[in-house]
Amino acid sequence: MKNGMRAAAGMIAGLWLSTGAGWPVQADARLPLQGSAQKGAAVATRASGTFDVKLGAQVMDDNTDGALGRMSIDKQFHGDLEGTSRGQMLSAGTSVKDSAGYVAIERVTGTLHGRSGSFALQHSGIMTRGAPQLTITVVPDSGTGQLAGLAGKMTIRIADGKHFYDFEYTKE
Repeated sequence: MKNGMRAAAGMIAGLWLSTGAGWPVQADARLPLQGSAQKGAAVATRASGTFDVKLGAQVMDDNTDGALGRMSIDKQFHGDLEGTSRGQMLSAGTSVKDSAGYVAIERVTGTLHGRSGSFALQHSGIMTRGAPQLTITVVPDSGTGQLAGLAGKMTIRIADGKHFYDFEYTKE
């Protein structure tokens, strides 16, 4: 049962990332955000595009009860964000069908609207009996190069088997 629950946890997290079921998206991710015009306030920008993702099963510490899984993340981003990312995911399955959770960290390297550098994204996802909630946030102060000072949130969705991202961000 131990290996079966571990496989189920990894499979649920993998399916979650590969299906994107129920995740919200922005209506038009190419328009700048409208907001207060306070002097010195950062203006949020939206980036959008597609990505390809490969998940790979990783060995877990034998001290778990079998409900935990670990996977590698390998992505290629296209569109307003052009680049790659590498990361790690930990997942937890439960005995209740379609209930699970995952956390992940990935390092994105490339260009965002023509600015080059890298930054880290932190994922926190929960699925309650098939109803997903997902938050993907830029790790504070993780930006390098021309992406130093980057902050923001990303949403993902899947349509017709293709992965899409919408990224709302500010840059100091």
